[in-house]
Formats: sequence, C-alpha cells, structure tokens
Amino acid sequence: MKLSSLFFVLISFLCGAALSFVAAGFAVTAVEDGSEIAVREVLDTTGHDWAEVEADGLQVILTGTAPTEAARFDAVSQVATQVDAARIINAMEVTPSAGIAAPRFSLEILRNDSGISIIGLLPAATDREELIGRLAEIADPDPVTDLLDIADYPVPPGWEDALAFSAIALDRLPRSKLSVEAGLVRITALSETPEAKAELEQQLSRAAPPGLRIGLDISAPRPVITPFTLRFLIDDKGARFDACSADSEKTRSRILDAAFRAGLSGNEVCTIGLGVPSPNWARAVEVAIGAVAELGAGSVTFADADVTLVAAQETNPAIFDRIVGELETALPDVFALHAVLPEPENRADGGPPEFVATLSPEGLVQLRGRLNSGDLRRAADSYAKARFGTDSVYTATRLVNDLPPDWAVRVLAGLEALSLLSQGAVVVSPETVVVRGVSARENVNARISGLLSDKLGEAETFELDVAYVPPPPPADIPPTPEECEAELVAIQQQSKIQFEPGSATIAEESRGTMDDIAEVLDRCGEIRLEIQGHTDSQGRESMNQQLSQARAQSVLNELRARRVLTASYVAVGYGETTPIATNDTEEGREENRRIEFRLIRPEPIPETQTTLDAVAADPVEDQDGEADAGSPDAPEEGSDNEQN
Repeated sequence: MKLSSLFFVLISFLCGAALSFVAAGFAVTAVEDGSEIAVREVLDTTGHDWAEVEADGLQVILTGTAPTEAARFDAVSQVATQVDAARIINAMEVTPSAGIAAPRFSLEILRNDSGISIIGLLPAATDREELIGRLAEIADPDPVTDLLDIADYPVPPGWEDALAFSAIALDRLPRSKLSVEAGLVRITALSETPEAKAELEQQLSRAAPPGLRIGLDISAPRPVITPFTLRFLIDDKGARFDACSADSEKTRSRILDAAFRAGLSGNEVCTIGLGVPSPNWARAVEVAIGAVAELGAGSVTFADADVTLVAAQETNPAIFDRIVGELETALPDVFALHAVLPEPENRADGGPPEFVATLSPEGLVQLRGRLNSGDLRRAADSYAKARFGTDSVYTATRLVNDLPPDWAVRVLAGLEALSLLSQGAVVVSPETVVVRGVSARENVNARISGLLSDKLGEAETFELDVAYVPPPPPADIPPTPEECEAELVAIQQQSKIQFEPGSATIAEESRGTMDDIAEVLDRCGEIRLEIQGHTDSQGRESMNQQLSQARAQSVLNELRARRVLTASYVAVGYGETTPIATNDTEEGREENRRIEFRLIRPEPIPETQTTLDAVAADPVEDQDGEADAGSPDAPEEGSDNEQN
C-alpha cells in the first residue's frame, strides 16, 4: 500500500511539472510574438522598413543594413519605446560610406617672353622636380614660376602622355597657353604667319600619341606694316599697284574698286595689316587714285600720312595745278600732299650723273657710276660686301663733284633695295631711283616701296619693275597627311587587301599591295593613323568584332615587319557596325569586308572648367579618364563565318 501511494504521488508530480513546462512555453511564445509584432509595427511606421526583427525569449534582436549611422540610432530609439532597452540586441550594420573621390588632375601652363608659369594639381607619383627641370630647359634663360599643388591619388590613365606632349608643344610655341588633363591637351597659341600656323598644326598633330586628344587654336595675327605703304601708278604698261596696304576687308574692297575704275585689270594683292595712320585711309587712297587717273599717267605713293603725287613729264602744268588743288582739298586731315611735275632734261655734258649697281643670277655684284666722296665709296663697297659677300663685289666707281646733297642716302637705299632681289639692277639719278629685276620674295614690290619711301623721304620719286618668281619647291618635302590618306585610298582602289577566309592572315596575293602601302607610309613619316578593320554581317556580331580587330592588327604587324615607323598608328576593329554597302548580296558583303586607313585628326574641344576657374569654387567631382582601348584576341583560323 505504501509503495502504490508513493508511485501515484510521483506520477502526479511529473504531470504537474510537464503542464507547467508547456504553460511556460506558451507564455514565452506569446511574449516573443507580442514583442516582435509591436517592434515591427513601430519600425514600419517610422520608415525603418530596412530593419529585421527576431525575438528570442525576452531579447529582441535587430538586424539589417542602415543607410546611415543616424538611421541605425533612430531605429534603436524607436524600438526602446516598445520594449525595455536592456532587452534590445543591436546587430544592425551601416552602409559603408563612399570613399573620397579622387580630384581632377589638371594643369594650366603659360609661356611668353617672361618665362613659363605652371599652376594646377599634380599626382604625388609624378616627378615634380623632373617636370620643372624640363620646363626650365625650355624657358632658358627665362624663369619658371611653380604654383603646383600635390595630391596623393593614383595617376589617371593618359596623364603621362599628356605631360610628355605638353613639353613638346611648349618647346615649339614661345607664346602659348596649355590646358592639360589626363588624355587631353588644349593648346592656344600665336604664330607669326599663316604658313607658320599650318606648319605648327601639322607638326603637333604628328607628335601627339594616338590615344591623346588634342585641341588646337593657333592664330596668325595681322602683320604690322611700317611704314603703312601704298603705291599706285599708270604708265605705258597700264595701271597697277607696286604696293598696297589696307586695315580691313572693307578698306581693301574700296581701294581695289577705285583702282579698277582707274584702269586696273587682273587680280591684285592688297595686304591687310596693322599700323594704319588714319581711319580715313580708304578715303584718302580713293581720291589720290582718282587724281592719277585724271592725269592719265603718273604715280601716287603713300608712306603713312605722307602722300607724293608724281605726274608724267609731258603733263600740262595748268591741268596738273588744277588736279593738285582739288586733291589737296579732298584729302582728309592728317594727310600731307607733295606734288611733283618733272622738268624736261636738257644737259650738254653727255647725260645725267648716275650710280648703277647690278646683281647677276650667280650672286655677283658690280658697282659703277659716280660718287661724290671717298667716304661714300668706302661705305657703299663695305655695305655691298656685307650684304652679298666679300668675294662677290666688284667696285668701279669714280668721284665727281656737283652731285645732290642726298646722293649718299639714295645710293645706300638703292643697295638695300637690290639686296631684296634675286637678280637685277638699281639706277640712282638726281631725279629718281629705279629698281628692276626679279625676286623670290612675296610682296617684294611692297617691301621695296616701303623701304624707299622711308629712306628717301617726302617728295622723292622712284620706279619699280620687279617681278616675283617663286623659288622651286624642295625635292625632299614629305606629302601632307591628307595627301598620304588619299594615296592609301587610291592603292586599295587598285588592289584591295585580302585575307584568308575566316582568318586574320593576309592573303599571298596582297603582299604586293602591302609593299605599296608601306612605301607610301615611309615617305609620309610620322602621321597619326588609325588602321580600321571591317567585316560583313555574316556570323555572330562578337566574332565579327574580334575578327576585324585581328585583321587590323595583322596589317599593323605587316607594316612593322617592313620597317615602317608605326609609333603613332593604332589598329581598331569595327566589326559589322559600319557597312558601306548592303549585306544582302555577295557583292555588297565583299565591299564591307575591308581595311581602311584614316587620319586621327584633332577634335574640337568644348570649354570646360579649368584648375584656375576652380580655385575659389567647390571641389569638382572626379572626371573619369578614358579607358585604354583594348584589342580582343584574334580568333583561331576558321573560327568565324568563311564569308568574312
């Protein structure tokens, strides 16, 4: 009996314990669910839907990634309004903050007669001392002003190429401004003449690496004409200009219209330049040319504001006086008129005194005629030897009296005019200085007119009969890049570069074509050239792209094998993206399968904010550098459609 009672007591105790355990489990679950629901609700209503909630007994575990540290703190604070803060387990993370963007590295370089100034931001890995040393060599003996800052960030792609090209450009441009960025150089510069401008643009385009973009703004300012000279005459050869100067296109048109009304025919050149003595230059020239036309023969010479009107020897004095009076009244203020009516010569001593200097095509000079002193003879002989060479001058002059007091000035001015000719003669007489011959200098008549007007002074006359003969072009001038491109197109029109089917291997029958192309490129020298590969649309687009790249690279390798300088060449495959004919016919597909040679030309660069502009502004966001152009691996033989 006692054992049975004890058994029942034990069973009752175990059943009670089990019921208590089950009841406790239900109670804990109820607490967890209630806590989780309450916390979830408050998080959703406060905008923290990124947070996750998990209840574990009395503990509330928060997980998830908060956008900011402030959002994570606010989420914990909101949960603490629903459950005891001691029960909260904060397992939330915060989105990592973005790293500080790398700055935009750029330089502004200015070179002028005072030296070189450089300002901007330089990567720490760039050798600053080497850069300043290179600029010092270019500016020598002028100083280099270093206003650079340094930032310890990676060197962007294209930065070193841009710096190297900038040094080349500065060396060739004594007056220039360069804006340098990774992969981009913008150049603003001055040149002396339009010819020098064209040559500089060609040199800089050749010198730029293939992957570098360049912007060129090279201007050729108008020349300064001093004295501002114009000479118009009418004689037995007709009406013509020996020299013509204007300050604008409008002025030039007015002057030429007046000359055409006076009998000018043909195309005349009138130089536009700086230095006009009066804004009324066009009006003064118009009335002076009209006066010469009314005289019927003679000349008018402008040297700045001095005007010399010379009539023909047979002009009626009464008509001459009337025309001179009308011209004096019509000329604008500032201009001073000197009118000359030559007297008929009547000498009984065998002719007027003369000094004659001749220049032969071989460069030999003879001085003959009359001089009025030994000092002048020594001066003329020394001047001629200095201009033409000691062994090239022969002097056979004699000394006489009764020569004009300005004879020495006229003789030396004539010799200086003779030095501008390739061959010819100068005749100095008491009334005039005559210059005849040929010259290889452009605008030689204008230069001689300006020289004699300046040296002889007012109211002095001279005659010019100088023809311009252009010098023969040098035989070793390489063709221009545009001419090279045209020759390459012509070669392929005669014999196209062919490849083995589905392969990047150049066909045997195209070896001769490659030899012709290599010969042209060898004459062209260093030009920036893109070798383009193109296919038809047969096959997969990705395979066509790879095949076109491999074929362009194969052509580049063939040129290197023929010892062509290819440092400025780049091979690019365009696949099927640029057809020149339909891909629906075999003939069209054959045209689309091709290699093209195209010049890499400077592209126009829009104005952007520079380092100087950004000094007082907020930091500029990083500007991604250009990605290096990768070349896909060449496909295996026969891997693409055989039609390509």
